[in-house]
Amino acid sequence: MHGRANLTAMRLMDACEHLLCEAEALEDLTARRIAIEANATPSAIAYHFGSQEELVAAVAERVYRRLNAERLRLLQKAIDRRAPDPPNLEEVIAALVGPSIRWSLDPTSSYPVLSHFTSMAKTHREQAPHYRRIIDNVEHHRAFIPHLKRISPWLDEVDIGWRLNCALGIRSQVTRSRSRTEVLTNYRMNLDDPEIVITRMVEVIAPMFRRIA
Repeated sequence: MHGRANLTAMRLMDACEHLLCEAEALEDLTARRIAIEANATPSAIAYHFGSQEELVAAVAERVYRRLNAERLRLLQKAIDRRAPDPPNLEEVIAALVGPSIRWSLDPTSSYPVLSHFTSMAKTHREQAPHYRRIIDNVEHHRAFIPHLKRISPWLDEVDIGWRLNCALGIRSQVTRSRSRTEVLTNYRMNLDDPEIVITRMVEVIAPMFRRIA
């Protein structure tokens, strides 16, 4: 029975993720639609997760783990490529910001789940703790600090952490405020091409970690 219950919970999460990726707005998601997609009953959502909002939070956490796993895989590739020397600065920065940029521009990715979850947390105060636990988990970001310290030994951890935070702010500005980015760049940058966007972001962020002459 325990295995069957886990299977139902997994089907509900898969269905919720699929529907969130298709939804124009969070209001389009209903317990009935999730249940039909998962071949379950609406009451199964309450049984396994407590509420539809808790189910969305569980799905968002799963998606965020996948995104962060990709970020850490790219970081490890950059480390291995230059070992035992410090990794290439541009590759490390691309590993930090690249996955979010690629996911946000890929219509087949699960990035909409995170966008909808952010909206839900803003409108449902009871979800704020879930949001902080999931989105504000910075351990995967902290994994970059020792490697950036090797690249820029004249910076201490506070300096690097501050620069990391600024880099993530630049990334968020690009992924969440496309229209503003288009205006500020005079519409001369192809924001539909993730590699172009990542390259330009790396060009802007890298000098933060270089010694000023």
